[in-house]
Amino acid sequence: MTLHLTTARSERAAGVLLAMAAGDALGAGYEFGPPLADDVDVRMAGGGSFGWAPGEWTDDTSMAVAIAEVSAEGFDLRSTGAQDRIAARWIDWAADAADVGIQTRQVLSAASRGGTGSVATRVRSAASALHERTGKTAGNGSLMRTAPVALAYLDDPDALVEAAHALSSLTHADPEAGEACALWCLAIRHAVLEGTFDGLRLAVAALPANRRDVWSARLDAAEERPPSSFTHNGWVVEALQGAWSAISRTPVPNRDADGTYPADHLRLSLEAAVRGGRDTDTVAAIAGALLGARWGASAVPSAWRRVLHGWPNLRGRDLIRLGVLTARGGHPDRQGWPSSPTIDYSGWARGVMAQHPDDAHVWLSGVDALDALPAGVDAVVSLCRLGARQVPAAGVKPANHVEVWLVDSSDPAENANLPFVLHDAVDPVAALRAEGRTVLLHCVQAQSRTPTVAALYGARFTGRTAGESLDAVRRVLPRAHPNAVLRAELGRR
Repeated sequence: MTLHLTTARSERAAGVLLAMAAGDALGAGYEFGPPLADDVDVRMAGGGSFGWAPGEWTDDTSMAVAIAEVSAEGFDLRSTGAQDRIAARWIDWAADAADVGIQTRQVLSAASRGGTGSVATRVRSAASALHERTGKTAGNGSLMRTAPVALAYLDDPDALVEAAHALSSLTHADPEAGEACALWCLAIRHAVLEGTFDGLRLAVAALPANRRDVWSARLDAAEERPPSSFTHNGWVVEALQGAWSAISRTPVPNRDADGTYPADHLRLSLEAAVRGGRDTDTVAAIAGALLGARWGASAVPSAWRRVLHGWPNLRGRDLIRLGVLTARGGHPDRQGWPSSPTIDYSGWARGVMAQHPDDAHVWLSGVDALDALPAGVDAVVSLCRLGARQVPAAGVKPANHVEVWLVDSSDPAENANLPFVLHDAVDPVAALRAEGRTVLLHCVQAQSRTPTVAALYGARFTGRTAGESLDAVRRVLPRAHPNAVLRAELGRR
């Protein structure tokens, strides 16, 4: 039975793979480098030892995608068939991948040369043989990819633990690697369901006494020491400690006049993970999965979402699709989201179109404008759900079509990160305009979300209050009427 997901839980499930990939891509350019000082700016600029493009994820996310492709179809990851598909996908990926962990490459290469049994059996046998020869198979390569397992078993923690151990052992025979995967997955599960970071300590508390003491001491050390102190973060234990250190030691910001919000904890924690140095992409990817589970997809900054991409030719919205479908047991919602080619809004008001009162190169519209963009529009900021064929809009490059997770609801619980999201929704409009682009800003009917973000955009650059800017927007969108929660937020700015 698949667990019912509220809107808030759906958003947090959507954030798991998205934030994992964001951490991965953020850390990619710093991999193998030394720790960085706290005041060093961390950017998603690519580069590094493998010449990553800005926003390109590495092997951490690629291996997780191979799992999520199977779990998003509703398959039980404990089954032989599911594990065969995953193992075969890893072997195909590794054949051309620029970056594969040393231990993982050894295992997949050995399995690809043939042998008896299914693909998963050959991979697991190669991992066991490596462990017998070296006794050192507790690298961080299974923990970095484990996040989809948490989403696949939100309704069954016992099955989660079993699946986490099974998928870990495909390439990492050391049982401590499997134990780390199970603990982190239980923490992710708890964060999706409850919206807190309490799950990791709760999972450790449920271990047998001898293991509970070991992991409790490890978490204590992570909370007392910075990520940079875990100098062997290629080891699964110190990778987990580095990720937990970055999360637990980064204060959750209060809402501040300078535009800092609680949801900025996700970004700040990932930057702290990267500043820890060495295996930066992996530690940040591990941290990102748990941070995304706590804060949701809307907490991943739009500047990161614009450039996020990677194997096999996917972008951030594809990770949301895989994550949500996994959490829903392979089934989309009644509108067909997140897997439908289009979302049908034909029953809603249509034909709304106006230029922003303060910037003629920003068009304000409903969703139907995507079918025929105004002349000159080469960028889109969408404030409602869209289907796969609707993004990017015709003639718009993928990085110039930005989707914002913003629900048109007067229930505050539907938009847990609302102040951050509204601030972050203005950022891509401003960034795209600074690049000289003409932007279409839209929701379904241009009645609630679009005028709200348009008013905040106007206020940012004119010095007026948000309320005054809304009055100006209403002169060009007479039917504009933000919902009560959005109006209250505008009143605070």
